[in-house]
Amino acid sequence: MTNELQFDFHQPALNDEIRAASRIKIMKAGEELLHENEQVHVVPMLTKGLLGVYRTDEDGRELLVYYIKPGESCIMSFLAGINHDTSKVKAIAEEDSEILILPVDRVSEWVRKYPEWSTFIFKLYHKRFEELLNVVNSIAFQKMDERIWQHLMKKSEVAGSRELQLTHQQLADEVGSSREVVSRLLKQMEKSGIVLLGRNKISLV
Repeated sequence: MTNELQFDFHQPALNDEIRAASRIKIMKAGEELLHENEQVHVVPMLTKGLLGVYRTDEDGRELLVYYIKPGESCIMSFLAGINHDTSKVKAIAEEDSEILILPVDRVSEWVRKYPEWSTFIFKLYHKRFEELLNVVNSIAFQKMDERIWQHLMKKSEVAGSRELQLTHQQLADEVGSSREVVSRLLKQMEKSGIVLLGRNKISLV
């Protein structure tokens, strides 16, 4: 299937191969793209929208690991694919999204064939590694109210808005806590004047 690329690797041969090998997938907000513990055969490249990558613990609680923005891919699906492994994370469309689906065997081939693609993958790996360290530091060293505030700021930056359509349960899932704890801390933040709480909405003041 031939696609119009929303990005350019400044290597015409690589761009042509991506067009020829890929297909476009349209997803609605809330749909799951990658599933935990399933074999990975394709790698997603986001062209429009936003994807959230989550890890689930034994109790079913989710923790947001990182966001995938347009022009980015999921390095964890890439690593699982080239190692013929199952996915250790799941990816969910945070909003209506358009994704370029790349066959994992071709992705591996391009690493060996095109320096431009290798550079892209290694830069992405470096970025995700730093984000993962931030998550670990947050869990290990920050109080829950600090984690919630930092998470809200990050979501605001990604969304380009200080008004977030977000329930207390969704926020609790994303920071790996309970709804009761998150609701109590949000009410304290509202009393402090740094957030405004509405129905399924949190606004940063």
